[in-house]
Amino acid sequence: MTERLVSHLRYAALAVPNFEEERSFFTKFWGLTEVHAEEGLSYLAAEGSTEPFILRLRSDDKRIDLVGFAVADRDDVHALADKLRSDGVQFVQDPQELTGFGGGYGFRVFDGDGRVLEFSTGYQTREARKIREREPIPSKLSHVVFNSANLNQSAQWYIDHLDFSISDSLTRPDGTDMMHFMRCNATHHSVAIAMGPHHSLHHLSFEMRGIEEWMRGSGKILRSGARMIWGPGRHNAGDNTFAYFLDPAGNTIEYTTELAVIDEDTWSPHRLNIKEVSNQDQWGTAQEMSELIARESFNDIDKGLFVAPPV
Repeated sequence: MTERLVSHLRYAALAVPNFEEERSFFTKFWGLTEVHAEEGLSYLAAEGSTEPFILRLRSDDKRIDLVGFAVADRDDVHALADKLRSDGVQFVQDPQELTGFGGGYGFRVFDGDGRVLEFSTGYQTREARKIREREPIPSKLSHVVFNSANLNQSAQWYIDHLDFSISDSLTRPDGTDMMHFMRCNATHHSVAIAMGPHHSLHHLSFEMRGIEEWMRGSGKILRSGARMIWGPGRHNAGDNTFAYFLDPAGNTIEYTTELAVIDEDTWSPHRLNIKEVSNQDQWGTAQEMSELIARESFNDIDKGLFVAPPV
């Protein structure tokens, strides 16, 4: 089994121009809990997660501020920092005490496309609670998906520098790669990278307790007035359910559940041709993926690449 220094996905941080509208949507409808707020900042937790927060919103021009990952301890923080420095990766912040909400010890770097990644340990955790039966709120952040104009190059950065592995890939009928699902532990993917016209956020995915909660949550979001752009269905890669919506800022967000946990010692990646409709949706309940649907998640060009967020 691959020994990795990155243990799991912690959180995503987004800058949005309609801060109060986004804050209201994610707390009132999406089901997250605001646990800390400052001027123009909101830290949102999932009731089923021990992470101090899983989504941070900041008032500013639209961009991905950063994505946070956990490592086991300070020794691993320094080991990972040393590796990335020897690889020539560009640092935003050297290992240090973190002063933001939740604290901890860690550092930040730019990935190959210029997104900011944070690696941390020793942060404050919160007491998670068991999500009740039929309670339509997320239990945790499941995965983050990026658009990239250089799909294979972008994926290779995570393989070379962070020891991520490709679990499965989607391809066009001619065999051209369209998407790579990447893991840092036994969960099928915590990061995925999709081929797009530019670098941007593709979507954030939030895990629900189960099928019943996923369906009830999807209905709740539809009644909120948000538009479902694809779903409900069940993917082949990852075997997870999907229902994709647009948030008020135009970011694609997903309710999912039952994402596969694999045996890394025996798993072999699949190359799944999107021409086979069941590779997109095993159930056949979602509309067939098309260029129009895919375009919904191209998102706006992320102008924050190789620019560190102010916090």
